[in-house]
Amino acid sequence: MNTYKSTRHAKFLLNYHFIWIPKYRKQILDNDKIKQLITDTIDELAIQHGFDVLALEIMSDHIHLFVSALPKDSPSQLMNIIKGTTGRRIAKQFPELRKRGSIWTRAYFVSSAGHVSSETIKQYIEQQNRR
Repeated sequence: MNTYKSTRHAKFLLNYHFIWIPKYRKQILDNDKIKQLITDTIDELAIQHGFDVLALEIMSDHIHLFVSALPKDSPSQLMNIIKGTTGRRIAKQFPELRKRGSIWTRAYFVSSAGHVSSETIKQYIEQQNRR
């Protein structure tokens, strides 16, 4: 997880911890089919866009995602890709959730994690479901 990566022109270690919520704090994340759809979509996007999913926990009213990204991708680009794609797929498969507008709020939390704190963040995310 704390391994430096390389491109032709850069050596880097960029890990981001994202948190976001459904619009109006709708309790849609308790649904196992929606959880699986989100997980599968994020895994697919990771392959397409070249980021690594280090940890993912889907709570009843929010999502924690810890990724290792390429320097070309800003946190806002990653969130746009992830929230946009997952939101569209949820709305398509569960049209009743779209009645009040978009699936996700526009807001999100992001924190960068360097070499020292990445393991701490991963453990924190993994312990969320144990509470």
